[in-house]
Amino acid sequence: MLETDRLNGDSDRFELGFVERESTPEPAMKLGIRLHLTGLSLSNTISILDSLGVERCRSTVHNWVQKADLQPTDGADPDHVAVDETVIQLNDERFWLYAAVDSETNRLLHVKLSPTRNLAITEMFLAELREKHLVDDALFLVDSAPWLQAALHRHGLDYRYEKHGNRNAVERVFRELKRRTNQFSNCFSHAEADTVENWLQAFAFAWNQLI
Repeated sequence: MLETDRLNGDSDRFELGFVERESTPEPAMKLGIRLHLTGLSLSNTISILDSLGVERCRSTVHNWVQKADLQPTDGADPDHVAVDETVIQLNDERFWLYAAVDSETNRLLHVKLSPTRNLAITEMFLAELREKHLVDDALFLVDSAPWLQAALHRHGLDYRYEKHGNRNAVERVFRELKRRTNQFSNCFSHAEADTVENWLQAFAFAWNQLI
């Protein structure tokens, strides 16, 4: 089954509230969003749309993804949650991407982009995760990062150090993210942090539909 077909099944779950301001038919917009989120570059996406008689530029498809405001679905109740962070290059600056993954389903539960990595940011990330999902009784799988373990302790959440095993779930997400950002040299250029955050949320939405 093609990846676009797998995402196609859930495409109607997201709303395009901005369509009244667009001249593009909604099915074509949803197709463009799906194609880009499943791994096609913007150039390849507009080429496919063009073959279907819909001529649009790269920036238009980019804006569709941004305006769709796609995010992972709330309300998960996982038994194990793998948490980690990785570096994302934004122009000339390094940002930290925090991610939480249900290690049994590989679904992304929450992502957050931050210009720093410290205890306060980690606590904020966990607070947001707890607001979205039922994770208070979950076992968190973490590496040896002291700020992460300290933040989990402050939230009263159970955790276990795990170098490999089920914690590899979050590493798989990061590998796919790096593969996608490889298309633009692992760097978001000429983009604001909130634009990158929206793209990452959309990536998380697409990831959950494809696994």
